Amino acid sequence: MRHSDPDERWLGAVVHAAFFLLLGSSFVRFLTRDAGGARTGWVVALFAVFCLLYVLGRFLAPAPPAGSPPTRRHLVWLGSVSAVWVVLLALAPSATWCAMPLLFAGLHALPPRIAVPVAAVLTVLVVASQVRVAEGALNPNMVIAPPAVAAVATAVMVHLQRQGARQRVLIEDLVHTRHNLAVTERRAGVLAERQRLAAEIHDTVAQGLSSQRMLLQAAGRVWLTDPDAAREHVHRAAEITSRSLAEARRFVHDLAPADLADDTLPGALAVLAERESGPGLTVEFRLDGEPGRLPERVEAALLRIAQGALANVREHAAATRAALTLTCLDDQISLDVADNGRGFEADSSRASPGPAPDSARGHGLPAMGIRAAQVGGTLTVESTPGEGTVVSAAIPLASVPLFPSTTPKEPVL
Repeated sequence: MRHSDPDERWLGAVVHAAFFLLLGSSFVRFLTRDAGGARTGWVVALFAVFCLLYVLGRFLAPAPPAGSPPTRRHLVWLGSVSAVWVVLLALAPSATWCAMPLLFAGLHALPPRIAVPVAAVLTVLVVASQVRVAEGALNPNMVIAPPAVAAVATAVMVHLQRQGARQRVLIEDLVHTRHNLAVTERRAGVLAERQRLAAEIHDTVAQGLSSQRMLLQAAGRVWLTDPDAAREHVHRAAEITSRSLAEARRFVHDLAPADLADDTLPGALAVLAERESGPGLTVEFRLDGEPGRLPERVEAALLRIAQGALANVREHAAATRAALTLTCLDDQISLDVADNGRGFEADSSRASPGPAPDSARGHGLPAMGIRAAQVGGTLTVESTPGEGTVVSAAIPLASVPLFPSTTPKEPVL
């Protein structure tokens, strides 16, 4: 038997050793008690053929692995060695107990519906041989013991075969489930990466381009009537282009936002408020408490949420004032972005009031919600038509996950 299972090899070694011990004892008994007469030579030859066939089967017709159907070569070997044993048993009843290894081989290789009848036939032949050579009164053990031993061996082997079959089915199901889980995890990873890229592009490149377009359009409107104002708009557009280029480069290299490279979160928010302030919109920054040193991912998420919220204020709210408020508690940090714009219906799932944003602007609120969820926080939006909007991000510092979540929460409106 060629198996990689050490228990299988050990069991095979025990069976082979038992066969040769029984064969040797049967041959010695024949020579000491039954030898003599014309058929002695035939019996010795049959013993030799029986032994040779058994040994050849070990190398030329090995038993199939557990759960596999027997090969034709193995079936031919099993039938040949069984036929030789039947002839040998008819000539020399001393070979009776050589049936045990054959019983094991048949039960191991054949399916139960065939192995059980084969075991019954072998048992009947053993009992008949025992009764034939019995001397004196019939010993009941000669009739009872072989069927009892064969029944126990058959029951154990059938049970082990069926248990092995169930285990193989479970293993196959487990492998299939692990494969499906790996595929699902890969898909979730791809989706999470797409969401991350969409949020980064929305908060950096898209917002920069939108601001540049607004400034250049404003410059075009006053180019002839107010050249100084037009130049100022173009100058601010150039500054935004430089910042956007720096953000894009850091984004490609998966670095933190440029504003956090050499500054703290409060400092970066103050710079953002100053940068977003301009004609028609004043943005203030307020700090309540001392944030201390925050995880880099928390700082980056809050800064991006502030950028996204102010982009919505600038593009959609028609507000004149906005406020960034960073509140620092022992176990939580929160960011509120409030404006006095026109607001919108709170049950709307859009990030802006008025007409629905086009597909290029559809990542505002969802992107902010994703960023908050990735660091274990929540995003809420409170708004009433004509009374402005407040976007709040709250992040419990004790629950910041080690890895980004792949199932971001929806913003609470």
